Amino acid sequence: MHQYVQVRLNIPTQQLLLYYEGAVDTVAAKTIDGRIVHFPANVLRSVVQNHGVYGTFELVFDERCKFVSIRRVGSDAQPS
Repeated sequence: MHQYVQVRLNIPTQQLLLYYEGAVDTVAAKTIDGRIVHFPANVLRSVVQNHGVYGTFELVFDERCKFVSIRRVGSDAQPS
């Protein structure tokens, strides 16, 4: 059975560069209900916008706690 969690991400492009350059390979994020989840940084590639990754996202993990998917479920304010 899959586990679904929602997180709010506010990651500017400068911080994303650390992921792309390989300096960081895991993202830690606080879920809407207060838990901390870790997931591979490379999954952010599918949700990156011009100024970074901003918004509320649903992460799906399998029964072994392995990442399955990420999708945007809401937009938060982005820097101008």
